[in-house]
Amino acid sequence: MTFTISDAAYSTDTPAAKQAMYADLRSQLQGLLAGERDLIANTANFSSLVFNTMPGLNWAGFYFLQGDELVLGPFQGKPACIRIKKGRGVCGSTVVEGKSIVVPDVHAFPGHIACDVNSRSELVVPVFAQGQVMGVFDLDSPLPNRFDEVDAEGVESLVKLLEATIVAA
Repeated sequence: MTFTISDAAYSTDTPAAKQAMYADLRSQLQGLLAGERDLIANTANFSSLVFNTMPGLNWAGFYFLQGDELVLGPFQGKPACIRIKKGRGVCGSTVVEGKSIVVPDVHAFPGHIACDVNSRSELVVPVFAQGQVMGVFDLDSPLPNRFDEVDAEGVESLVKLLEATIVAA
C-alpha cells in the first residue's frame, strides 16, 4: 500500500479544523500500522507522518523507558537529547504523572530540558503497554502556545492506535 503525506497545510485556527486534521491523521496512521507489529518501524512511520503533516512543529518523536530513564527512539527533527531521567523535564514528568502534558511556554516549565533552543512550546503524551507507561511521544514547536487540549486529545487518539500494535515481549 502506498501512502503520501498531504501537501495541504492544515489550519489549526479552530477546534473543528484541528479535529479534522486529527481525523485525517488517524486514517493515514491506521493504514501505516495495518498488519505491522514492529515497534521501531511503527514509531518511525508515526513520527514521520506527524512531523510532515502537522503545522508548526520542529520536532516529533519517541522516548522509551529503560529503567529510570527515557532513551531516544525514532524521531524527526534536529538531533535530540539521548537520555532523560524519569521525572525530569516535560518528558520525564509525563512518565511520572502518566498523563499528557501541554506546555504553552517551555521557558516557564520548571526543569525544562532544552534540546533545541528554538523550541517554545511542547506536548508530551505517554505511551502505554500492558497498563504501564513504556515511553512518550514528544512534540516541540518554535511557536509559543502551539498546543492545546484539542491537540492533546488528538495526539492521544493517534497514540492509542500505536498502542494497539504493541505486543507483549
